Amino acid sequence: MTAMYNNVGAQPGVPTPPKNNQPDPFGNAFYGAGSGLIKGGLGAYGEKILGSSSEYVQSNISRYFSDPQYYFQVNDHYVRNKLKVVLFPFLHRGHWTRITEPVGGRLSYKPPIYDINAPDLYIPFMAFGTYVVLAGSSLGLNGKFSPEALNWLFVKGLLGWFMQVMLLKVALLSLGGGEAPLLDMVAYAGYAFTGLCFAVLGKITWRYSYYFLMPWTCLCMGIFLVKTMKRVLFAEVRSYDSSKQHYLLLFIALAQFPLFMWLGNITVNWLF
Repeated sequence: MTAMYNNVGAQPGVPTPPKNNQPDPFGNAFYGAGSGLIKGGLGAYGEKILGSSSEYVQSNISRYFSDPQYYFQVNDHYVRNKLKVVLFPFLHRGHWTRITEPVGGRLSYKPPIYDINAPDLYIPFMAFGTYVVLAGSSLGLNGKFSPEALNWLFVKGLLGWFMQVMLLKVALLSLGGGEAPLLDMVAYAGYAFTGLCFAVLGKITWRYSYYFLMPWTCLCMGIFLVKTMKRVLFAEVRSYDSSKQHYLLLFIALAQFPLFMWLGNITVNWLF
């Protein structure tokens, strides 16, 4: 059968040249050496590109977003002391700078469990949930509670949180300090709900206490953010424009009053 297929297409009377099946050792050697050099060069170049790209991506992710697990390393001692700093910032006699430690050949900030000045997301999330529950309770006591109203209050709280984050981020960008991690700004903005919880709780227990607690919490949050943003500008960013610093910090402090008044106004209409 094999011989039949080999003879197909052969012209009668025309001799078929013999096939040379002997391998060429020099050709194979040059081909192997060349392919090895090409593969090795391309592999090293590819590893260099991928390595530099991965380092660039990781550095930018850590620069702007950090590790989410870092913001939940808290304990009871930290939570108590942090609430004191947020609600009574003028009584904080210690420093406002964050503590660093060497990790992997470079300096990194210690987690919240070891540093009272480190930002966390545990308190903001718990305060936000408490704010929604207290706001729903306030509506229920006034006979206006409904699932739709509670949903709108939830959206209103998220919108207020987002506006606070944008306020801090735009202020830092205006001063040239845009490299501060985004989750830090989310944490600093979320501390506003701690004061709001006390104001709404005061409104539920005794109506007239709201008119004292709301300005108090606005003032304390403004002081806390001013001191925190000063630390961020002085110690955590590479450069900033000092000529506009005082005006923007004052604007951040004053912006807390309308924001708190809007979030503290618990009504069915979430826009007001």
